[in-house]
Amino acid sequence: MPLALLALAVGAFGIGTTEFVMMGLLPEVADDLHISIPTAGYLVSAYALGVVIGAPLLAAVTARMSRRTVLIALMALFVAGNAASALAPDHSWLLVARFVSGLPHGAFFGVGAVVATNMVAPERKARSVSLMFLGLTVANIAGVPVATLTGQHLGWRATFLGVSAIGLAAIASLALLIPHDRASAPSAGLRGEVAALKSLPVWLALGTTVAGFGALFAAYSYVTPMLTDAAGYADASVTLLLALFGVGATIGNLLGGRLADHSMRRTLFAGLLSLAAVLALFPLLMSTAWSAALAVTLLGMAAFVTGSPLNLMVMEKASSAPSLASSANQAAFNLANAGGAWIGGLALAAGFGVTSPALAGAALAVLGLGVATVAYAVDQRRTAPRAGRERVVAGHVPQQTETALH
Repeated sequence: MPLALLALAVGAFGIGTTEFVMMGLLPEVADDLHISIPTAGYLVSAYALGVVIGAPLLAAVTARMSRRTVLIALMALFVAGNAASALAPDHSWLLVARFVSGLPHGAFFGVGAVVATNMVAPERKARSVSLMFLGLTVANIAGVPVATLTGQHLGWRATFLGVSAIGLAAIASLALLIPHDRASAPSAGLRGEVAALKSLPVWLALGTTVAGFGALFAAYSYVTPMLTDAAGYADASVTLLLALFGVGATIGNLLGGRLADHSMRRTLFAGLLSLAAVLALFPLLMSTAWSAALAVTLLGMAAFVTGSPLNLMVMEKASSAPSLASSANQAAFNLANAGGAWIGGLALAAGFGVTSPALAGAALAVLGLGVATVAYAVDQRRTAPRAGRERVVAGHVPQQTETALH
């Protein structure tokens, strides 16, 4: 695999760290800025809103630019947002800074996925995307725990300065390792880029992302009370157990990339089925300490097996605007984050038990499988007539030739 993929992984590591670290630093931020923890929680939403808005918008307006230049510019915006977070004087300014930090997130992964796939042979495309996303999953193993500990001991502002330093390292890596490329060929502009997404297969692929990863976040958002109240773990053990989720996600990401290069659709179906099964078994697995640790690991593995095939599927369905499509998939991922957490919270608030969010997630995984099945059926209907026409033409030409010979 090209060494340039390492530069993309470094950027993904920084993005993954800043996205998830705020959840662990809410008490420190709330105490320092003299706000409540629920109010501090809006900082998580501000970042997600930045991703949803920035992902398709930045990918579309930079469509004609050199992708190497775009990646470096996006990472520079990421550094600026995190530096502004570290220097924010109050909650309002921190909200704005977190929103700015989220803007380049989706576009970086979207453009990065296109760059990654263009550097390898067609049969290794999914693997190249999985190696870029390796930075995101490793962030859950090392980046987030280390950044959280840094914030707890040196202050939360030190964490965001550290993330800014990771961003600067990513910029240097991108400048050194990503090959120079020319600006993209002139297209129909922003309207043409957006028009490329106006197809049913693209929206079905995005819908699969929302439902599939919504299943993950319905359970993962409430995994801490499951581990403490159902499995009996102490609060101090939760950080280590969440690192196990990162281990599972890393394994699933690499496995999904390898399998998707052989069969993208089968890998997606198998991943969604596995995710539904793991979530359905959560009430049982959370009954003992050892099986709860296994459940967290399997959750990360099953969910991230689907990452690479989903991203490639969206890019293929919108082949005339792959950067925009891949970026839109990142926006869908963050919608899944918010929507899944909301649905899991409804199950919890209804009094169905501490593990009920996992069962709600299992239902979402089944829904995702249904959407993926519909997408497959639509693909079959669109390709079947074309294949039929090819057979008619192939059978007719020799007959004409034979008549001419007589």
